Amino acid sequence: AHTGDLSTASLPAAPRQATAAVVAREPLVVCGLELAPMVLAAFGGRATAQPRARDGASVPAGGLLAVLQGDARTLLAAERTLLNFLQRLSGIATHTRRYVDALGPGRTRLLDTRKTTPGHRMLEKYAVACGGGWNHRLGLFDRVMLKDNHLAVLGVGPGSPEVRRSASGIPGARASRTRKPVAPLAAAVAAARRRAPDLPVEVEVDRLGQIPAALAAGADVILLDNFTPSRLNRAVALIGGQAFTEASGGITRRTLPRLARIGLDFISTGALVHHSVWSDIGLDWRT
Repeated sequence: AHTGDLSTASLPAAPRQATAAVVAREPLVVCGLELAPMVLAAFGGRATAQPRARDGASVPAGGLLAVLQGDARTLLAAERTLLNFLQRLSGIATHTRRYVDALGPGRTRLLDTRKTTPGHRMLEKYAVACGGGWNHRLGLFDRVMLKDNHLAVLGVGPGSPEVRRSASGIPGARASRTRKPVAPLAAAVAAARRRAPDLPVEVEVDRLGQIPAALAAGADVILLDNFTPSRLNRAVALIGGQAFTEASGGITRRTLPRLARIGLDFISTGALVHHSVWSDIGLDWRT
């Protein structure tokens, strides 16, 4: 099988030094410029990248992002890979900035999620940060989140807004005749605190009736899943500062201004990544 850049290898001209410009074709928030030296190194390292903007900066159409100099064949071979990174990450950063602007400068912070491209999570979360968003979990290891399927395993279904079941069978919890049985959710939160006392514990609810159980269990954060704005208002009032509040599900740029007035601590949405569109960035040959 053939390997390498057959197109560039077919050129009759001998290798020479060249200069190329990386240019924004549309207004954007740039992200990924710090990857340029690594991309060039992967293609032989006979070229350098000189950034003309910084990651997170707003750049107008026609703005110069970087100047590439070095071996012409290296630049030709690396062009598409470099642009792929820049266009993808700048698209996320630009999309995130629009969401951040729609949310406004109040107390509520905009978070991403783990809905990311496999193998690219750290890069895509970096792009969200460049756009002005905040990173939620990087993985399953840096926050405890008891979501709907965890609660289903515990036997805490939608029909059980206030947990009263015995903790029998849950590691670390025992029922006793002389004391009230420990609720499964409370037992899970307690186990999480023993295992990772330095991390916050978040519990997902999808109805108002589940909030008292989450508070009683000692959740640090309550994730309000797919709540309407009116229900979010009621939920925030019910929680009353006893835990941080996070709204998620059905979040759009159009709804953010209204949600910003509710007093939520956080709003999270995977749309920052999976609804983003690649930015238009090109490489213009100079010599």
